[in-house]
Amino acid sequence: LFVNDRVDVALAVGAEGVQLGEDAMSVEAVRCIAGDSLLVGRSIHSVEGAIEAEAQGADFLVIGTVFATGSKPELEPAGPNLLGDVGKVTKIPFLAIGGVNTANVAQVLEYGAHGAAVISAILASPDAAQAAQDLKQVMKDAAGRKMLSSNKSYDYLDGKWQA
Repeated sequence: LFVNDRVDVALAVGAEGVQLGEDAMSVEAVRCIAGDSLLVGRSIHSVEGAIEAEAQGADFLVIGTVFATGSKPELEPAGPNLLGDVGKVTKIPFLAIGGVNTANVAQVLEYGAHGAAVISAILASPDAAQAAQDLKQVMKDAAGRKMLSSNKSYDYLDGKWQA
């Protein structure tokens, strides 16, 4: 469980982490409050934002808006190239957000994302549980193809890929 922006709530409910908006409190401030008891993610919208978040000690990034989305129609999508650009300058994992769905989630993995955060792809579906399962399956299939293309042998065990 990750709580959006509210460090106090994350600590109170025993969450695994907190996801900070780009203009939210700094990662350093969260560490002063929570120490290492929470994983800290930072939303970013640029390569510069990614570099800054990593320098502050973020554990992961949420990068967007990648594709057009009804959740934030006022935002111009950055496109998947932003994912690839961030992957070249950071070492921490990152998720894609913004318009990600079953039709394009494999693409965000190909551009280096470690996963995706979705809203509309699930909430707009008449069957949210099936939509989530479909996204998970497409991601597993795409991750499997990526692993196989590296000429290494991997198995998907206990929810993760293992060599």
